[in-house]
Amino acid sequence: MAEITTIPVAKSIRNRLKTYGLKGETYNDILQHLLDEVDYGEFMEHQYKHLVEKEIFVTLDEI
Repeated sequence: MAEITTIPVAKSIRNRLKTYGLKGETYNDILQHLLDEVDYGEFMEHQYKHLVEKEIFVTLDEI
């Protein structure tokens, strides 16, 4: 069995998270389903774009 941890979140986020679950599902189950739906490549592309727009990201060619 996986080690259990506590992740603090605002009540508003917890309440939103509840709406994604089905009766009997744990928060762990809900988060697993959500993470399975996320395309990691698209997520990372979005993150890089955000950093470039904020002028925080520097490419290796610029170093």
